[in-house]
Amino acid sequence: MTHSFDTLNDWLAYCEQLHPTAIDMTLERVRTVAERMTIRLNCPVITVAGTNGKGSTCAMLEAILRQAGYRTGVYTSPHLVHFEERLRLNGEPVKAAELVAAFADVERARCKKGDEVSLTYFEFSTLAILHVMRQHPLDVVVLEVGLGGRLDAVNIIEPDCAIITSVDLDHMALLGDDREAIGYEKAGIMRTGKPVIVSDPVPPQSVLDRALEVEADLWRVGVDFNVSGDKQQWGWAGRGRRFAGLAYPALRGANQLLNAAGVLSALTALRERLPVSAQSVRAGLLMADLPGRFQIVPGQPTLVLDVAHNPHAVAALTANLDAMGYFPTTHAVFGAMADKDLATMLARIGPVIDKWYFTDLPTERALSGAELLQRWQAQNTRKDASASVHSDPEAALQAALAGADPADRIVVFGSFYTVGGVLKDGVPRLAARHLPTS
Repeated sequence: MTHSFDTLNDWLAYCEQLHPTAIDMTLERVRTVAERMTIRLNCPVITVAGTNGKGSTCAMLEAILRQAGYRTGVYTSPHLVHFEERLRLNGEPVKAAELVAAFADVERARCKKGDEVSLTYFEFSTLAILHVMRQHPLDVVVLEVGLGGRLDAVNIIEPDCAIITSVDLDHMALLGDDREAIGYEKAGIMRTGKPVIVSDPVPPQSVLDRALEVEADLWRVGVDFNVSGDKQQWGWAGRGRRFAGLAYPALRGANQLLNAAGVLSALTALRERLPVSAQSVRAGLLMADLPGRFQIVPGQPTLVLDVAHNPHAVAALTANLDAMGYFPTTHAVFGAMADKDLATMLARIGPVIDKWYFTDLPTERALSGAELLQRWQAQNTRKDASASVHSDPEAALQAALAGADPADRIVVFGSFYTVGGVLKDGVPRLAARHLPTS
């Protein structure tokens, strides 16, 4: 029996309860419905997988390709505040009305001739987004893998180029408990004869083996392309092309250079189909924007927003916080899912954080603020650190602000729900209460 709804929120609520499990790693069901809808994309497709760096990579690709005059479609997940963020068409979020119509089309195909196919929320929404993309005249599509690669719904689309940004430990219950197993899942987006860019400096052997097995055109950092630079500028060289004297990407953080290098490799690999000038590269790297990735919001105190939610990302966040210079006190608003390696994350960033504000999140998959506090207390060795528990990210941020001096900084990190929770009414501009008024 088919259902129909008038609003995007009603469709999303319907999709959430449609399938018995939230995550069901298989392609048969989603492929069946895609075939019923004859979903195809008639332009070059770049698919991006990796533990961290996927969103930044997609943002840089989009910015450079748009500078070069191409009409772009970019699918990323999850979203921070509004579901429509997941699909950007020529740099703008998709209109809710287009998604509502597409969800109705997926539902009709899903229930065709009484042969009903069960889809997860991610599978259903991925099909709707691909369906919308097909209806727009696009020159290039960028698809971010939701989870893993091999069995992710995005992988029903044949990529012309694949990028694997990094392979680290996350989602181990679904992807495997070591880098080799996780690497094998991410390598599932490779295709025979097509370029695959691996910007992880030390890729698991499983990734290299898979490239050899399917005879993909492997591009490895340090082998097929290299980056170099000083404090002012950087350069990229690989396979018959060079970019010199580049300004550092607008996206902050030391790890962004590897992401940018992977982007330039992909564009070089596709240059016959998607020519891009050096000027477009320069401008695009400076224009790329991605909320919630080491996003520094000026104010008193300074606010830092980062969706770091696994040990590798938290290590990068810690290094980036260290590089910011001296702040008298660092306050942290933190909320996380239950399946994360919390002990490693807390141990890594613990020396940098003086006051913790643990928060509940609006999903059953999250640990409560009280559980986070217990986990922190179990491993905390700092006598000068303190912690409290709050009902939501906004309340936690307000508590941090009330306890902060103007010269301090507040870091909001962890799940997308944590960062999204403080961005729901726009980017906060902080002014500590005891800031002297002139």
